[in-house]
Formats: sequence, structure tokens, C-alpha cells
Amino acid sequence: MIRSGTTVDQMVRAISDRIVTGFLRPGEKLDETSLAARFDVSRTPVREALGQLSAIGLVERRPNRGAIVAVVTQEHLASMFESMAELEAICARFSAERMTSGERRSLEIEHQASARLVQLGAEEDYEYFNTEFHTRLYRGAHNAHIYEMTVMTRSRLAPFRRAQFMLPGRLAKSWQEHDAIVTAIMRGDGNAAGKAAKDHVSIVSEASAVFAVGDQIRAAPQHQ
Repeated sequence: MIRSGTTVDQMVRAISDRIVTGFLRPGEKLDETSLAARFDVSRTPVREALGQLSAIGLVERRPNRGAIVAVVTQEHLASMFESMAELEAICARFSAERMTSGERRSLEIEHQASARLVQLGAEEDYEYFNTEFHTRLYRGAHNAHIYEMTVMTRSRLAPFRRAQFMLPGRLAKSWQEHDAIVTAIMRGDGNAAGKAAKDHVSIVSEASAVFAVGDQIRAAPQHQ
């Protein structure tokens, strides 16, 4: 986590990953001064990072008492993933119906190239590709409002979606699920593309559920 000149985005990613994987527990205090020292930055970007983490529901900011790690229950996580699955299904269906020939070719080329990342077990590189892959689906829907809603929902789930790639065999399974989506889009089959995308996010939800912190609450430190 320690890096000179760390950006706000890097801090958000690092802190959220530690929350999701349990290194930071529900109720644990997030001290601005300590975080500033750890990341070698001033307190201003730390406050901004905590604000972003609060917006996605991983941090609770209390008036005059600082910030603590929020509780993310299985139920809340499931409800967010349920919404995500429906939005991704719409995007994939629209993509199958509306993507240009160039967009389809780019999607297929990038998808096939990502197989190499799976072979190498390159989790970080594949996670970056995964974000780009889904963004292509959102843009391919050619609906600005749906794009905005989907990106906003994804931002709240991003730490959990990243965490899934820590699970054994998840890279290969993710690629296979993507392949079903791409195949349907290349055929112009909107219904099949929507179903494949919804199934994919539902599987991601199950894979990510292991990282929900709600079940750890009894072991969390208590702060008055």
C-alpha cells in the first residue's frame, strides 16, 4: 500500500481491496493522519479517497468522529449484483442488435487476445482487460442513459469484481463466460447475449460473495 506520490484513485483501489479481502474489518477506524503517512501524501487526497469510498458504500463517515469501515452484508451485496446482472443483460442484448461491424470485430479480437492472459495467470492484467471488455458492452448498447447507470452500478461493485480473480480457476471460467457473450453478439442474437451476460454476472456474484464482510461483524472491533 505504500507508494510515494500515490494518486487518489490508487488509494481508493488499495483501501477498497483491503476492506473487501478482510484486512480492514467492519467498524475499524480509518485515521486520516495514519493513511496520509502510509501513502506519503497530504490529508487532502486522503479525505477525497475516503469520500469516494463512502460513496460506494465501503466506508462510513461519521460527523466529528472520523471514518470507519462500513458493514457490507451478503443481502446488500446480492441486491447490487442483481441490479448489475439486469443492466449488463440489457447492454449485451442491445450490443448484439446495435454494435457496428467495427465494434464487433474489436470486441472479438480483444476477447481472443485475453486468452493469453488466462494462460499466463496474469490476474492484474486480466482484471484490467475485464473492465475494458464490459465497457465495450456498455458502449455497444448505444444508449447514453443506460451506459451511465451501468457504469455507476459497476463502480460500487468494482472491489468485489476484482476480488473474484483471487479465486482458483476463476480466470478461465470468466473467459468462457465472456466467450458465450461474444459468440451471441457476433451472431446478432440479442436474447442469447442478454442471457449469457446475466448468467455471467450472477456467477460473479456467487464468486464474490465470499468476500462480503457482513458475516465478520461479530469479530469486528467496537468503536463508541
